[in-house]
Amino acid sequence: MITSLLFSILIIAILGLLIFDLFTVLLSYCIYWYEVSNANPGLAEKRFKRKNLQLIIGLLIPEVIFDFITLTVIPFGWFKSKNQALRRSETPVLLLHGLFVNQSCWFWFKWQLKRRGIQNIVTMNLSAWHSEEALTELLAKKIDELRHQLGVNKINLIGHSMGGMIARNYVQLRGGQGKVGKLICLGSPHHGSKLATFSLDPLGKLLIPNSDFLQRLNSAPAPEKTRVTNIYTNKDNMVIPNTNNHLPWGEAVELNGMGHTSLIYRKAAIDATITALKKETEPSI
Repeated sequence: MITSLLFSILIIAILGLLIFDLFTVLLSYCIYWYEVSNANPGLAEKRFKRKNLQLIIGLLIPEVIFDFITLTVIPFGWFKSKNQALRRSETPVLLLHGLFVNQSCWFWFKWQLKRRGIQNIVTMNLSAWHSEEALTELLAKKIDELRHQLGVNKINLIGHSMGGMIARNYVQLRGGQGKVGKLICLGSPHHGSKLATFSLDPLGKLLIPNSDFLQRLNSAPAPEKTRVTNIYTNKDNMVIPNTNNHLPWGEAVELNGMGHTSLIYRKAAIDATITALKKETEPSI
C-alpha cells in the first residue's frame, strides 16, 4: 500500500515537472518570437511555412528534454562535489552553473570534456539567494584553493548563463584576471534579459537590462590578462533579446538551432568550448 502510494506520488511529481517544463519553454519561445517578429515584421508572413515549423519543433523538443533532465538531477547536486584525482601542475577548469540549478547540471558536459582529454574539472554550487558579491567572494576563495592545491598560477573558468556573469565580475571588477587564463561564457546575458523581470530571487533581478550591476560590469575595462570567449546561440529563449548575449570584446562564437539550456548539452557548444580551451593563453581583446 505504502509502496503503491509512493510510486503514485512519484509519477504525479514527474508529470507535474514535465508540464511545468513544457509550459516554461513554450512561454519563453513565445516571448522570443514576439521580440523577433516585431523587430522583423516580414517574418510573421512566413511563420507557418514548413521550414519554420520544423525549426520550431527542432528548438522546442530538445530544450524541453534538456530542461527536464537538468531539473531532475538537481538533488544530486545538493551533496558536496568530490573533486578527486586532480592532477598537480595541470590547469584546472572550474564550471559555474546558471540560475535555479546547481552543479549537477554539468554531468554531461563534464563527461564530454573528459572524453576529449580535459581531466582537471571542478564544479561548485552558486546559490541564487546570495548577492553577486557574496558569490564572487566564494569563487575567489575556490580559485585560490585550487591554485595552491595544484601548484598552478591560473585556472580556466566556464560559466553558463549567470555563471558567466559571476565569472566576469571576478575577472573585471574584483581583480581576478591575473588568476584566470581563459574565461568562456555560454549563453550569458551580458546586457541582461527582459525575462529577468519575472525573477523572484535577488540574483535574477540583477539581470534586468540596465541594472546597476550590469552598468558597472559593462563599463569596466576588458580584461587584459584573460582570454575571453563568448559562446552564444541566436535562438536563445532565455536571453531576450538575443543581442543582449553579445560582448564588444573577446572572441565571439555564434551558434544556431539550439536554446539556452542546450548550450551545456549539444555537441556544437561543447566542441566550441573545447576549441577555446585548447587555444593559446594570450587574451584576445
